[in-house]
Amino acid sequence: MRVGVIGLGKMGKPMTRNLLKAGFTVVVHNRSRGPVDELAREGAVAAWSPAEVAQQADVVVTSLPTPASVEEVYLGENGLIGAARPGQVLIDTSTVSPGLSRRLYAAAKERAAGFLDAPVSGGPAGAESATLTIMVGGDAEVVEQAMPVFQALGKNIHHVGPSGAGSVVKLVNQLLVAINMAGVAEAIVFGVKAGADPQVLLDVIKTSFGGSRMLERALPLVMERQFQPGTPVNLILKDLGLIHEVGKELDTRLLLGALAQEVFKEARAAGFGDEDMVALFKPVERLAGVEVRGRGAGAA
Repeated sequence: MRVGVIGLGKMGKPMTRNLLKAGFTVVVHNRSRGPVDELAREGAVAAWSPAEVAQQADVVVTSLPTPASVEEVYLGENGLIGAARPGQVLIDTSTVSPGLSRRLYAAAKERAAGFLDAPVSGGPAGAESATLTIMVGGDAEVVEQAMPVFQALGKNIHHVGPSGAGSVVKLVNQLLVAINMAGVAEAIVFGVKAGADPQVLLDVIKTSFGGSRMLERALPLVMERQFQPGTPVNLILKDLGLIHEVGKELDTRLLLGALAQEVFKEARAAGFGDEDMVALFKPVERLAGVEVRGRGAGAA
């Protein structure tokens, strides 16, 4: 099986490496040429357009930063849909609206090709270790056809329903990430201001009802003052924008989501948009006049 990968950023590049490790022939394309050349030196086959990838691959995986880039790669000039052929499988791992996923599904079906919306969770670390959670929407027989590819990329692979369902589940996940991250920052700064040791807070709360994956991810990073972007503030803001667009279409209240969006905007306005989302702590710390530091973390 020949697999194509389009979009060789923080997620697409390690995903490509895992496909190569699994023994697939991998055809790669990216808007900027550097990652293509890098992966070609590691054994991938370089391509110059999405259409060229489609012409050479049985399954094509896209990992792209915005809905606009997804539309361009699939529906634009030299795009995937125009070059798709019967029996081929197209997989989008990007975070987009369910409406866009369903539109791409219909466009692929007109070419007798399969399309799966398969957004992922786990971040760059999960992509590197091939432990991603993958939320797949689409036809069961196409999911089965693509399963060897999914198994090379993740450990928790869920067929969650028809076309668009994967994108819905991912947006629910991102909404919870944003709300939880905002709550973690506020609660921990409150605790430290009141005199609690942040390590004690982590040790106790992670086994209590207030515990969460976001707490366990964020607090160790903040205590070490590590804000390098794994999942940047701006990326979550992009996802929150999508969530609120879909919420308006569905006439669904997203009050806590709107509050979380304002907290993320506050971090962006303070200059932390390109830092990891744990940078949400910084504006809250400034307002409280404290810093959340571990015992071994150096002074600012």
